[in-house]
Amino acid sequence: VQLQASGGGLVQAGESLRLSCAVSGTIFGINDMGWYRQDPGKQRELVGAITSGGSTNYADSVRGRFTISRDNAKSTLYLQMDSLKPEDTAVYYCSAAIRTTAWGTFRNYWGQGTQVTVSS
Repeated sequence: VQLQASGGGLVQAGESLRLSCAVSGTIFGINDMGWYRQDPGKQRELVGAITSGGSTNYADSVRGRFTISRDNAKSTLYLQMDSLKPEDTAVYYCSAAIRTTAWGTFRNYWGQGTQVTVSS
């Protein structure tokens, strides 16, 4: 199983970016998915999460500016980031709880991270 994150880049404050995370490999189900971010020297923090049924939750710092969504048919997770601020600068990681056998348990997998830099 691989999670491939993409869409990061350098933008100015107030602009938007859309991150994608494509899941590939032998998959028998994907449960909760989420985006996390980490600055050097800081702990990784949850940005937003979405259940298999589409329920979402967000960190207070991004609520109202970021939107998490998923396309179950494409096994892909998205993060639409609007009104970006310099404090949103970080490496963004995607995560998913995935079952790789028909009767197995869900296990957490991580993507490789994509850099988002917001200049003031």
